[in-house]
Amino acid sequence: MSLYSLQAKTRNKLGKHASQVRIERLIPAVVYGNKVENQVLTVSRSEFEKVYAGAGASNLVDLIVEGGSELPVLIHDVQRDPRINEVIHIDFYQVNMAEKLSAHLPLKFIGESKAVKGLGGILIKNFSHIEVRCLPKDLVPEIIVDIGVLHTFEDVIKIKDLAVPDRIEVLATPTAIVATVTAPLTDEELKKSLEGKPEANVEDVKVEEKGKKEEKEEAPAK
Repeated sequence: MSLYSLQAKTRNKLGKHASQVRIERLIPAVVYGNKVENQVLTVSRSEFEKVYAGAGASNLVDLIVEGGSELPVLIHDVQRDPRINEVIHIDFYQVNMAEKLSAHLPLKFIGESKAVKGLGGILIKNFSHIEVRCLPKDLVPEIIVDIGVLHTFEDVIKIKDLAVPDRIEVLATPTAIVATVTAPLTDEELKKSLEGKPEANVEDVKVEEKGKKEEKEEAPAK
């Protein structure tokens, strides 16, 4: 039994009926999987948003379909209306609990880097997720990355350094760099960057570099 469960109803009509269920604050959905028959369903919009906020795409959900069947699924794809950012369709993937599957686990960066706070460096995150392979029961919500080990600009965190449970196989290259800290521009580098910009000055560039640094610390690389 998973930490998350969601009620679903069977949907027999397609096409225009999908628009009608959205008006009723329901979301059209489909369940598919290896060697299983596809099912078309609807789920409550409010209940799905609650479950999705916790489960994301890497946690098992018990999909309880009217009539008594309980399906172990992953939320495989969520389509949204770009105008209002509202979910308009969901794909659930029914897993076989006895077979390994591939999934993308999010990385959660924690801690404080001396190279950033003490040396003024810029934190670079090269991964926001990593692809793994394991049995469904061995999935974890996220992988923790402690940037506290980044003391200097030479320090790096590689895939092989991540604390991943033994039962989970990481599919990324072990030596790939997950995070590092780059040095800020020197005054000489700032002056060189001003070439061809007669109205700019060193202080302007320093402010710009500070803004870029803050943006990179907040947003992981895609």
